[in-house]
Amino acid sequence: MAHHLRQGDIFAVGAQRLQMTESIELTIQSLQAYGPTHEHWGIAWSGGKDSSATLTLLMYLLDSGKIQRPKSLTVFYADTRQELPPLAIAARQIMDELEERGVHVEVVTAPLDKRFMVYILGRGVPPPNNNTLRWCTRQIKIDPMQHALEQRLAELDGNVLMITGVRQGESAIRDKRIEMSCGKDGAECGQGWYQKVLPEAKGLHGRLATLAPLLHWRVCHVWEWLKHWAPEAEFGDWSTATIADAYGGDEAEEINARTGCIGCPLASEEKALETVLQNPAWAYLTPLRGIKAIWRELREPQHRLRKAGIERLKDGSIAANPQRMGPILLESRLMALERVLAIQAECNVAAERLGRPRIDLIAADEEGRIRELIAVGTWPDGWDGDEPVATTPLDKVFADGAVQPLLFA
Repeated sequence: MAHHLRQGDIFAVGAQRLQMTESIELTIQSLQAYGPTHEHWGIAWSGGKDSSATLTLLMYLLDSGKIQRPKSLTVFYADTRQELPPLAIAARQIMDELEERGVHVEVVTAPLDKRFMVYILGRGVPPPNNNTLRWCTRQIKIDPMQHALEQRLAELDGNVLMITGVRQGESAIRDKRIEMSCGKDGAECGQGWYQKVLPEAKGLHGRLATLAPLLHWRVCHVWEWLKHWAPEAEFGDWSTATIADAYGGDEAEEINARTGCIGCPLASEEKALETVLQNPAWAYLTPLRGIKAIWRELREPQHRLRKAGIERLKDGSIAANPQRMGPILLESRLMALERVLAIQAECNVAAERLGRPRIDLIAADEEGRIRELIAVGTWPDGWDGDEPVATTPLDKVFADGAVQPLLFA
């Protein structure tokens, strides 16, 4: 219990911030206020710092009898297949610890054909970008979670409380934004502890509410819980220290640590991966730096098809972006697949030598499906595969249908 006294390590000198025990007490109050009115609880867990702190704290409060147990508890782990290895490995350890406690963990993954690697390398859809094609988050995380919730609700009688790791920090207390009431009518999503209806919950018929019991926690409390409290036997002996290490260990708060997918195409810099690689224990994953370069290269015209002229949509109208670049060439997909597999193999050879965890950027079933989709010549909707390569010189077509011929054939 020495952690309660080490305030100097947690807070800046002179700052009037919530103490750890006060933060936990407010969390208990929120769970006591709303938990008993829902027979079934679910926890949305991404494996990141906030949701992992929420999950392990909730389990401690249940196991210690500080809050009343629901009729059923289901943990929904969002496995995007793209998480940084330290987070994915810590998640597997925590899943084992949950199963030992008799807690059901449902691993939520996108269908095979919609997973990140299969969608790009098998179907040929270009890597996501921040402008016109940001398909990844919804497809590999949000939609699968929604589907899993709908399936679970269909199995249960009564209503379900979905617990999330959303946080607003101390400002939520200071600005009196936490309201112990329903936030359904006119309230901004996430502005209160409790939301009566999950947004966009099609088919859930108002039976699902969400609770953010760590809404008021400061990030320093999250680090303190993950690094020092949760790993102790008194609080559950959880494998959470690895999560803090993935964000930068003792420097995590100072570097404003965030994590994302391996080689995220949407990030300008690979800060999360570089933070991991600075830890000697994870340095064997250095080849992962090559992933982002592959996605960057696949966006280039020499690897893609292009619409040759005016493109008519299903309703007969003319597309606003004639001669747009499209999917990735079959041979370019094969090239990229071999490069990703080579990176994976290089990491795993080092892992075997060092006795460190192996990684699977592309699992065996995913590789098989990618090769199958390439072999049968799969293209995204609206593309036949006989369009010209995007580097082919073409007459210029404008949105109004006007054509400017090539000056030089």
